[in-house]
Amino acid sequence: MADTGNNSKAALVSELNGLLADHMALFFKTKNFHWHVAGPRFRDLHLLFDEQAIEIRDQIDAIGERVRKNDEYTLTSIGSVAKHTQIKDQDDVTLTAEAMVKELRDDNAAMVKRLKGMKELAEQAGDNATDGLLDDWTDMAEERVWFLNQTLK
Repeated sequence: MADTGNNSKAALVSELNGLLADHMALFFKTKNFHWHVAGPRFRDLHLLFDEQAIEIRDQIDAIGERVRKNDEYTLTSIGSVAKHTQIKDQDDVTLTAEAMVKELRDDNAAMVKRLKGMKELAEQAGDNATDGLLDDWTDMAEERVWFLNQTLK
């Protein structure tokens, strides 16, 4: 039986806010790489990074709304995003295209791990809607990892 008490809900909301922070940070990093990629594969990577950034951006609102539907508060600022994200900043605009692809692959793989870890939290909180969305978000992140892996071959 699901534990629908405050502890389960608080743990889920905390991870949802972490996931929200990760998406916002990864969106910005992916756009950064979109803007700064250079080299022989410029066009393909410029377009790939933009496609992935748009997909990540489009999940941000849904994650925030899951927090609010649990009657809790979302992140409120760039500082709160920085405090809760597991995605490391990357300010080097001279990275090679391959280094960018590897970094995005690794960040998306870390997001897959976080998403999979959240399934149990959603179940414990009795939040079926979040549980179902986690499957969709995991599939999208796994596809981003796949595309980035294939780009490195």
